[in-house]
Amino acid sequence: MNSPRTTLYRDKANAKLLGVCSGIADYTGVDALWIRLGLLGLTVMTGGSTIPFYLLAGLLLNKKPAYLYSEGRAEQKYWQRVRQNPKRTAREIRARMKDIDRRLAEVETFYVSSNPRLNAEIERLR
Repeated sequence: MNSPRTTLYRDKANAKLLGVCSGIADYTGVDALWIRLGLLGLTVMTGGSTIPFYLLAGLLLNKKPAYLYSEGRAEQKYWQRVRQNPKRTAREIRARMKDIDRRLAEVETFYVSSNPRLNAEIERLR
């Protein structure tokens, strides 16, 4: 999964400082407020040793491209689900495709049963 949509970026559009927390929030789907509070709590508990890691991440992570989620919020949520659990997302897509296939078969059966010429053409193609 080396897609640009499965990579961790700094999110400067929603940033408070360097965009690391908002990038992690975008990557995981967790609200940025909780990521920031978690980082703040971790910084207090470790005596500030997380600050160099935050600055290093701010320097090393690339900025989130503007084109990343061109379709909007629904696409962003989809890719967050893919990053969280790719197998579950694949199962969901497979289930949707099976449902579409089932509905298409019902439509085909309806039209074929009332049109013997179409039925013969479909059977010839199989």
